[in-house]
Amino acid sequence: MAQIRVEKLHKTFGDFVAVRQSDFVVDDGDFFVMLGPSGCGKTTTLRMIAGLELPTSGRIMLGGKDVTYQRARERDIAFVFQLFALYPHMNVRKNMAFPLKAMGMPRKEIKQRVEETARLLRIDHILDKSVSGLAGGDRQRVALGRAIVRRPDCFLMDEPLGTLDTEFRDLMVNELRDLHDRINATTVYVTHDQLEAMSMADKIAVMNHGIIEQFGTPDDIYQHPATMYVADFIGSPSMNFIHFNSALAPGGASVSLGGNAVQLPALINAAEPGNKAVGVRPEHLLISDQSALRGSVYGSEYLGTNQILTIDTVHGLLKARVPSHQSYTIGDNVGLDFATDSLSVFDAQSGKALATERTPQHMREQLDG
Repeated sequence: MAQIRVEKLHKTFGDFVAVRQSDFVVDDGDFFVMLGPSGCGKTTTLRMIAGLELPTSGRIMLGGKDVTYQRARERDIAFVFQLFALYPHMNVRKNMAFPLKAMGMPRKEIKQRVEETARLLRIDHILDKSVSGLAGGDRQRVALGRAIVRRPDCFLMDEPLGTLDTEFRDLMVNELRDLHDRINATTVYVTHDQLEAMSMADKIAVMNHGIIEQFGTPDDIYQHPATMYVADFIGSPSMNFIHFNSALAPGGASVSLGGNAVQLPALINAAEPGNKAVGVRPEHLLISDQSALRGSVYGSEYLGTNQILTIDTVHGLLKARVPSHQSYTIGDNVGLDFATDSLSVFDAQSGKALATERTPQHMREQLDG
């Protein structure tokens, strides 16, 4: 397997910028996910790594080798598409063997590799069946097997679970991560589904309009969003934003929201006057009878062990995740408090997070220094 290094990668189609000056490193053996909505540039980035698209500028390194302008066949990669792209007139064994035959590999070695890979994917019992009659999950395993059997430097996957139903998709998420751990493969995976990304990734790049908004671990992405876009995109429900206008001094740890003092994590650097926002996840918005900040229950969504309350406040509608055994009625007046050590603070004009005492050291340089 090999490290993938992308440097200042840029891609335009006429006047449209699909990918803008992207930089990231996928370490050897990592499961790396590019996450974002349709049209954000994630698939274009993947296709440039694969050699299916050439960049307008920038560089792609694979295993320390510059492959920026090499054709796809000259790169030791395997690509798994959203649509399985299997040969319907061949059985499972022949589909998996096809790339090895194209490489001119001896028949005995092909048989050995196909059977080893089939056992790894738990499809050795269907090797002689036609792919056209297989269920979606088995067809996806065959597509993965056809990629794995080559033993390439890295695997590239473009929304490979997108056509599966929910039950199969949940199963395949676990199996893909387990497979990755067993073969120690360097994997680049594209998806718009945050649950897939958070469940499988070692590192995630959240993309928006061709720009990488944040690159980090799932914990970094969720607990310490670098931008309001990331905070809003990740999480269900997404982060609440409460806007205020104030200058904040270094070490500043309090702000007035509607006349109520709210404790914040202390800022590392000063923040000039202007539109700012406190970001709070629904599970960190607490119901408290003692709080002066109040609102009325606007709606409730039952989720089994917990419920999502929508609370109408002077700051707009806020979402709180609370235990289901706590009973609330539409119109109830409730007090709201915040888990200070879990709050984020943003410059709402730029959309960027401000570094606070709770920001990990490795992220502070990425924010405001």
